[in-house]
Amino acid sequence: MPNPHQARPDLTTPARESPTDPYDALLLVSFGGPERPEDVVPFLENVTRGRGIPRERLEAVGEHYFLFGGRSPINDQNKALIAAVEKDLADHGLDLPVYWGNRNWAPYLADTVARMAADGVRRALCLVTSAYSSWSSCRQYLVNLEEASAAVPEGLVAPRLDKIRAYYNHPGFVTANVEGVLGALADLPDELRDQARLVFVTHSIPMTMSDSSGPPRDRAEGGAYVAQHRDVAAVVAAEVAAVTGIDRPHELVYCSRSGAPHVPWLEPDVNDRLEELAAEGTGAVVLIPVGFVSDHMEVVYDLDTEALATAARLGLAARRASSAGTHPAFVSAVRELVLERAAAERGADTARPALGGRRPSHDSCPLDCCLGPRA
Repeated sequence: MPNPHQARPDLTTPARESPTDPYDALLLVSFGGPERPEDVVPFLENVTRGRGIPRERLEAVGEHYFLFGGRSPINDQNKALIAAVEKDLADHGLDLPVYWGNRNWAPYLADTVARMAADGVRRALCLVTSAYSSWSSCRQYLVNLEEASAAVPEGLVAPRLDKIRAYYNHPGFVTANVEGVLGALADLPDELRDQARLVFVTHSIPMTMSDSSGPPRDRAEGGAYVAQHRDVAAVVAAEVAAVTGIDRPHELVYCSRSGAPHVPWLEPDVNDRLEELAAEGTGAVVLIPVGFVSDHMEVVYDLDTEALATAARLGLAARRASSAGTHPAFVSAVRELVLERAAAERGADTARPALGGRRPSHDSCPLDCCLGPRA
């Protein structure tokens, strides 16, 4: 018989939940990059697998990496971001292990997901190091996650993997980019600073991929990829104007085009646009890698090496703004996005902050979102 003097449990009070429930891990998902010169061509073979690109072409592309000792900066930057996120989570009393897996190089995503299963992870939230919507920057990572789950060895239970929403318009990501622009402006000569043009840069993609990015409502207006970039560029430019008191012209350009010459990609290329701006009499520009989370190869080669050399040849004063990287506002944004999604999964009301003219992105991608070659 129950003891009548024993305190009865309060059935009206739910068991204490962690703010990160139902998630018991965070998974950083990234592109990957070579660590040594001998890794470069095998890495590029992974990136281009199935496209039939000759080895000699890959070796030519690999020269970009050899300029930096055959080592991409992306892996070190991911390690730094993980360390910063782990510290931020711990500082806020959140016990959430952070894992890391790449699409194209070690640590490979399939190996990491298998390790998570062996560690007993049941459900993980995934932060992809791309803030925008398109096949290559979003939907393909979902395919990668599905493939990694399917490859978990027999006898282990693959964790459920949920992707954090596109975060290009999250205040933390915006703040990090605003401060990057302000730092670059401050480094320009005094006599040119006020006339500097803000040139936002992102990775070019095929027009067909751009046009099919996002859900149908976005595709009816030209695709989410370009719309998202233009929206956040306008927000960053407006916030920079509010701080400096100068409303500078701004625009969106592209870098890192690859693929067959006859296939249309997003334009203008950053170097072509710098040529035009110099011819128009522009005296100074700030190059803003708003399409990139960190200063990886597309930034350190395409912007720091090629574009800045183009600007120097043209006599155009140019500075490159820093990317979000490990900026404290972006690191805090990662935690906020984790807590936002966890609360939503528990059915709790939660704020979904977003700046600019577009709504916060969806948590779960519709089946017809970001259509691509394997959609």
